[in-house]
Amino acid sequence: MKTPSFFQRSDLTRTLWAFRREFVAVGLFSMVANVLMLSPTIYMLQVDDRVLSSQSELTLLAVSLITLMLFGVMAFAEWMRSRLLVSTGVRLDEALSTQVFNASFEAHLSQSTANASRSFGDLIQIRQFLTGNGIFAFFDAPWTPIYMAVLFLLHPWLGLMGVVFALVQAALAWFGHRHTLAPSEAATKANAEAGAFLQGKLRNSEVLESMGMVKNLQSRWADKHQAALTQNGAAQHLTHRITAISKFIRYTQQSLALGAGALLVIDGQLSAGGMIAANVLMTRALAPIDMIVGSWRQFIGMRAAFARLEDLLIEHPPRDPAFKRVSPQGEMTLRDVVATAPGRDKPILQNVNLHVPTGSVLVILGPSGSGKSTLARVLVGIWPDVSGEVLIDGLPIQGWNRMELGPHLGYLPQDIELFEGTIAENIARFDEVDSDRVIEAAQSAGLHEMILRFPKGYDTSIGEAGSLLSGGQRQRIGLARAIYGDPALIVLDEPNANLDEAGETALFSAIQKLKNKGKTVLLITHRPNAVAVADRILILRDGQVQIEGPRDEVIASLQKLQAAPAPAPAVPDAAAIPV
Repeated sequence: MKTPSFFQRSDLTRTLWAFRREFVAVGLFSMVANVLMLSPTIYMLQVDDRVLSSQSELTLLAVSLITLMLFGVMAFAEWMRSRLLVSTGVRLDEALSTQVFNASFEAHLSQSTANASRSFGDLIQIRQFLTGNGIFAFFDAPWTPIYMAVLFLLHPWLGLMGVVFALVQAALAWFGHRHTLAPSEAATKANAEAGAFLQGKLRNSEVLESMGMVKNLQSRWADKHQAALTQNGAAQHLTHRITAISKFIRYTQQSLALGAGALLVIDGQLSAGGMIAANVLMTRALAPIDMIVGSWRQFIGMRAAFARLEDLLIEHPPRDPAFKRVSPQGEMTLRDVVATAPGRDKPILQNVNLHVPTGSVLVILGPSGSGKSTLARVLVGIWPDVSGEVLIDGLPIQGWNRMELGPHLGYLPQDIELFEGTIAENIARFDEVDSDRVIEAAQSAGLHEMILRFPKGYDTSIGEAGSLLSGGQRQRIGLARAIYGDPALIVLDEPNANLDEAGETALFSAIQKLKNKGKTVLLITHRPNAVAVADRILILRDGQVQIEGPRDEVIASLQKLQAAPAPAPAVPDAAAIPV
């Protein structure tokens, strides 16, 4: 297999390569700024060699004005490269933010990357590095040899001293890289684990507070937090030691350069102006290396963020927006489907085969832990570890663009997830609100009259995650969202778990209306009376299909099994299933 070149690895590297002209322009401005950094040196030499010897005020004025003009050009070049880098960082974010957003969702669903939630933090870290002092050091470092050459022109011993200090600073940078990388990564990982643990508990604060679990979990968080503090302390101590050594070297270099210049002046090998100019020039020559040492930790963090973000974009590339499929009709087929989960030896679903014709209602029954909710996630294509074939209208569900498939698919999970916004926005899936379709979905879910009793009706804000609603209200809004827009395929996982008798009646009425419209409905439930609206029944046990077929045939088979004298497998009581 041909190995892709560096700039073909992912959209991240390709996007960075697209800004090559901007980086070239930054390099040109850096060249101008660094060349003009020689202005103070030349000015000092001119003052010492020409002005002081000629005692000419006009010469001093002319040299000062020329130098001032050069300083102005240098400042303009510095300002332009900074502005250009900031603009490039913003455009980089705009070019990648949508793809990073989509890739993060896909990665979270597939559980293929542990750092999916950090993706935007990684993008921000890359952008900040591109607009910070660290990137300037890399643009300025190539000019260090030029300054060294000028030092050699002033005097070979000064040039040699500059080379020695440059090598010492470079060795310190290499030492910092070798010894700070692992501690920094360990500290970052520990911080992320402690933060994720705390965020997970805050989402369930009501349960923790009501049952007095806060103290117990606080001690566990404290252990993780302490581990993060220890890792951060170790990384920072090492970084601070390297920084302190770097400062010692820098101050030593400045003093020794001045002392060496004074010695050369005493010996008559250098002028007083050359001594001061050499000190300034050596400081400037070593500044990029010193800046690299100071920003090395930031560079390490940026490099790790770049690698994580690049892996994310390689694993989850954007789908071709020009690729379109015919709208699905709702036929659902599973062939030899096996669903597994990390850390679990036995598959959750084993060799599931299923065919649900368009416009039919399949009711899925089974005890807790039989794999019903996993099957629901497989049916809508969001379970990560699946083998076999999951087909919609004969086409693999993973081949669909999710943005294209979404409007044709309705899903009500067992754990209802609503989002901060109005009732209408949640029902309309946060797309542009179509009032007629929203009201139609609410009426089908038996929700319309209840919504009108709210102070602001459909414009009522439900709070974060629907916190201002009861469990039954959240479930009905989730149902209305699932059937909004008349999707071709609707998967409902325990939709009547929090419903009262009136709500359940509205649910079955909604399912019957969907069936009359030719929609395919897959209903997962514990309540056998739901089969009254079923065309087909599937009974799941221990991740395997125990029995599946037309409703009347399944009920007849269950009655025969229960009438048999021999012990029968654990199945729902046929007498409890209304025919």
